[in-house]
Formats: sequence, structure tokens, C-alpha cells
Amino acid sequence: MPAPLAYHLTWHTYGSWLPGHERGWVERDTPGIQPPNDGRQAVAQEAMTTEAVTLDEDQRAIVAATIRDHCRIRAWTLHAVHVGSTHVHVVVTADRDPKDVLDQFKSWCSRRLNEKAGVKGRWWVYHGSTKWINDEAYLANAVRYVQERQ
Repeated sequence: MPAPLAYHLTWHTYGSWLPGHERGWVERDTPGIQPPNDGRQAVAQEAMTTEAVTLDEDQRAIVAATIRDHCRIRAWTLHAVHVGSTHVHVVVTADRDPKDVLDQFKSWCSRRLNEKAGVKGRWWVYHGSTKWINDEAYLANAVRYVQERQ
């Protein structure tokens, strides 16, 4: 199988999009987007170990800079990045498995946010989305989405 042109990685801040969410949600090993479920969301909220995270402007800048720096250090091609208050989108070409790339971004961003905050925080959800981009049209659409539709 040929290597993909790039990956579209997306992840959320901790507690910002719980199972049962009103905009739909994804359940492991269940295909498709699941419908809103107030009861499921209440159970998930009760299980949270810290408050939900919303990134402020300075934190968003730290995350974007960390992703750019990590791509430069690793010689990965960063096509697009958008850091919102509750989620991150990255389109990147990298020489490894997309889950590893996602984990590295989340780990390094956590380190930098912890340094700034002076405490160790829980910043991100456990998983994220790793979509493979295998053609130029999809790559162009993913970049446009990240740059213009966020």
C-alpha cells in the first residue's frame, strides 16, 4: 500500500465533546455518528476527573507554535493548522503512522501548555481522528477546510 500524501488529524480538548453530545458523537466499534443522548452525556460528565478545557488565545498560540516547531524538527510538511478553543485540526505529511503523529502533537502541546500554566493539566481527549489523504483533490479540500471553515 503506498504511503498517503498527508493526514488530516483532529482532536478535542478534554471534556469539550462528550459522548451523547447534541451535535452527535462517535462510539468506538460502532459505525456512523451517534444521535444526541442526554443521559449518556450526563454519565460522561459525571465521570470527568477535571473541568472541561477551553483554550484561551495565548494557549491557542502556544499549541499552533508547538505544532509548527515539531513539524520543522521532524522535517514533516505542515499543510495547514487551526487551533480553536475546543479542538485542533492539522493537515500534515509525515513519515510515520498517523496515530503516532497525533500522539506526538498532543504530547508536545501538553508539555508546552503545562510549562506556561506551571502545573500539569489534562488538556486533550484520549483519542482523535486520523484521516488518510490519498489524492491531491482531497488534500486541497482538507487544507481549504482547515484554513477557511474553522
